Amino acid sequence: MTPRSLIVLLDCGDTLIDEGTQVHDDTGVVLSADVIPGADRMVRNLVAAGFRLALVADGRYVSFENLLTQHGLFDLFETLTCSDAIRHEKPSPRMFKAAMGALDLEPADAARCVMVGNNLARDIAGANRMGITSIHIAWTDRYPKQPTTPDEVPDHTIATPAELLSLLRRLDGELGEPAA
Repeated sequence: MTPRSLIVLLDCGDTLIDEGTQVHDDTGVVLSADVIPGADRMVRNLVAAGFRLALVADGRYVSFENLLTQHGLFDLFETLTCSDAIRHEKPSPRMFKAAMGALDLEPADAARCVMVGNNLARDIAGANRMGITSIHIAWTDRYPKQPTTPDEVPDHTIATPAELLSLLRRLDGELGEPAA
């Protein structure tokens, strides 16, 4: 496995998990849901290709633990940064700073991170404001696909999870050697 310079921050809802299939308990915890087509394979392929993964998602930790465990993905993430623990939601820089801190990264390392998400106002704008490369996964029509502010313009757009690995390999190659 080739160590990678690029570090991947992933959203969960409608990036990995189909929000339209979520089953909640009476307290709002997500108990189960389907993955979007190919997302589970994408996560496994990213890890196999040497990418470090962190979840950066708005919601409750227990919901993400349930969902990722259900699909055998939980242990593939180095860290889960969830808004209920941080007490801020994306696009707050606190979400991205917390994830980077959990990965032992410095602020200057933002340039070697990518954020993959479905929400232009939260995932893309938050990443762009932090100097993190933004990748919009325009998988569903549940969220707007057209930016309404300059901060919402993604650096890259993909339509399916299957497109991510080749894009990340290219971006990683542009970064050069892995950081020590």
